[in-house]
Amino acid sequence: MKNKTIIYPFTGIVGQETMKKALVLNIINPLLGGVLIRGEKGTAKSTAVRALADLLPSRSQVEGCPFSCDPREPANMCSDCLNKYQNQETFVEVFGRMKVVDLPVSATEDRVVGTLDIEHAIKKGEKKFEPGILAQANRNILYVDEVNLLDDHIVDVLLDSAAMGVNTIEREGVSFFHPSRFILVGTMNPEEGDLRPQLLDRFGMVVDVIGERNPEKRIDVIKNRLAYEKDKEAFAKQFTTDQQELRDRILIAKKLLEKVSYSDQMLEIAVKISIELEVDGHRADIAMIKTAMTIAAFKGQTEVSPADMREAAELVLPHRLRRTPFEEGIYNFDQVEQIISTVGSARDAVV
Repeated sequence: MKNKTIIYPFTGIVGQETMKKALVLNIINPLLGGVLIRGEKGTAKSTAVRALADLLPSRSQVEGCPFSCDPREPANMCSDCLNKYQNQETFVEVFGRMKVVDLPVSATEDRVVGTLDIEHAIKKGEKKFEPGILAQANRNILYVDEVNLLDDHIVDVLLDSAAMGVNTIEREGVSFFHPSRFILVGTMNPEEGDLRPQLLDRFGMVVDVIGERNPEKRIDVIKNRLAYEKDKEAFAKQFTTDQQELRDRILIAKKLLEKVSYSDQMLEIAVKISIELEVDGHRADIAMIKTAMTIAAFKGQTEVSPADMREAAELVLPHRLRRTPFEEGIYNFDQVEQIISTVGSARDAVV
């Protein structure tokens, strides 16, 4: 029975480095806007997301609060915790691990956002809220498998909550809101349909994955999976050191992130890339800088470099480029590298 509770270790996943990097970066910086992982079936998409559970850091939370409010952050508290804070009531503080909360494709709007008991409000004159999935997801990872099959309205609700950090419920003139700050991770198989461009743009990053083409790595995938199914505990123990090292790197990067700075040159690179590639709006520029800062922190650096900008562009741009209906959705990064090189050369010439 104990084997059933052991999750496949994140560091035991062979290849798929870009996907793993995108997931880790979102743990380090939850403000990156989440990640959508697109790819053919059997490419470890779901395995990677569920494997995150063992890497997620612990956090302080108010005991008994359905939203797991942070007792040190009144700006992001629910109304009950905020009232206690303002009345200087003592919180019972407990520590819990971040977790991965699943959102089923069949989930209704009430199941996602929660419900208000209107009859109770009328009779008692007070609001009674039944928390939904967005309440459970606060300060956690919200995982949607086959997000492209989810009702568009539900996807809109998720993305709005992720962007605003608040979930608002209104029923018959009665309204209620609660904090809903989460890392949104979606996975999908493009063969089963795609997301609307407007929804794609709301994801901070999009990663396309394919099965391993390297024979040696493909053999390792088979060996690892069979070893895991044979004895989950023994297999997981092989990666105990690697898991702890990655956990430590994530915690160090989270602390270092607030010290990371960027130069005007990096800003110039971001805007020139977006202009030259004809990217709509400003989300790509902002996402590129935030992602590059997080990459720098993960590398243990306190200043963003052109190499960080290149890595960030690879994660935040592909789904934001204009394409004709017959394009394959793959583009060449030579233009991005040329822009980075040109801006750097021009700055050096001025200096």
